[in-house]
Amino acid sequence: MHVPDGFIDAPTSAVTAVVAAGALAVSLRGARRELDERTAPLAGLVAAFIFAVQMLNFPVAAGTSGHLLGGALAAILVGPYTGVLCVSVVLLMQGILFADGGLTALGVNITDMAIVTTVVAYAVFRGLLKVLPRGRRSVTAAAFVAALLSVPAAAVAFTLLYAVGGTTDVALGKVAGAMIGVHVLIGVGEAAITALTVGAVVAVRPDLVYGARGLRQGLKLRVNGALVDAPEPAAPVAARTSRRTLWISGLVTSLVLAGFVSYYASASPDGLEKVAHDHGIDTRTKEHAAAGSPLADYGVEDVSDARLSGGLAGVIGVGTTVVAGSAVFWAVRRRRTSAPEAL
Repeated sequence: MHVPDGFIDAPTSAVTAVVAAGALAVSLRGARRELDERTAPLAGLVAAFIFAVQMLNFPVAAGTSGHLLGGALAAILVGPYTGVLCVSVVLLMQGILFADGGLTALGVNITDMAIVTTVVAYAVFRGLLKVLPRGRRSVTAAAFVAALLSVPAAAVAFTLLYAVGGTTDVALGKVAGAMIGVHVLIGVGEAAITALTVGAVVAVRPDLVYGARGLRQGLKLRVNGALVDAPEPAAPVAARTSRRTLWISGLVTSLVLAGFVSYYASASPDGLEKVAHDHGIDTRTKEHAAAGSPLADYGVEDVSDARLSGGLAGVIGVGTTVVAGSAVFWAVRRRRTSAPEAL
C-alpha cells in the first residue's frame, strides 16, 4: 500500500500533506491522554513491531502478496491517537532510510495507511465491544473484524485519492475493483496477525492493552450507605518485572522477524504494486529521492550476501524505529506530566 512518488499529482499530494500534518498535531495532543508510565514504552515497541511485520509479505493470490498495515493493531494496543503516531513513525523511517513509499507522497501514505486504517479499525472495534460480551475473547474477536475491514477501507481511500489526483488515465472502475478485491484478501492476513498479537498480549497483560481497559468491573465499597469505587491496589513487583519482560520479548521477536524470518517472505509484488503494474498506473512513477540510501530496498550497501544484507537492514530498521518511536512517545508523556505545572 506504500504509494511511490508519481502516482498522485502534486496538488493532491500537497492537500494530503496538510491533512496528515493536522492529524498528527491532533494525535500528539490526544496521545497525551492515552500514554502513561505503562504504555509509553509499549508504544515505541509497537512501532518497531509493525516495521518488522511489514517486512513479512505473505502470498494472497497468484503473483500477489500482502503485508500488515498496522493501524488496527496499534490503535487497539496503545490507543487511536498514539496508533496514528506509531504507523506514521514507521512510514517516515521506511521513506527516509529504505526508499519505501515516496517522500512527496508521504502525506498520501500517512493519510491512507495511518489515519484511515486507525480511525476505521478503532471505530469498528469500539462498536463491536458495545454489543459483544465483556471478556478477553471479545477483544480478540473485535480486533480481528476491525483489522479485516481496515485494509479494504485503505484501498477505498487510495482509489478516491487516485480519482482526484491520479497521474495516469486508467478507468476508475478498474482501479477500484482491483484494489478492493485484492485488499479484502490481504485484510484476512492483517486480521489474523492483529488478532493473534492482541490476544497474546491480552492473555499476559490485559492492563497494557488500551482497547481492553474497562473490561474488569471495578470493586465497589459501601461507605455511609453509598457505593464508591475502591482504590486500585498497587502493582506488585512481579507485574513490573512482567512488563519489562514483555517489552524485551517483543523487541527480540521484532528483531528475529525482521532480521531472519523476513528472508523467507514472499517476493511477489504487494497489492498496490500488482494493481499498478497490471493497469498501467506505475508508468508515471518517479525515482525515489532516497534511492541512493545505503539501506534502499531493505538491503545494506556493499553487503553481497542477500540473506545477511536483508537481515542487517531489518535489524537496523527495528532499532531505529524503536528509538525514534520511544523518543517521540516519551516526549509526549513528559508534556502530559508537565502540563499541570505549567498551568
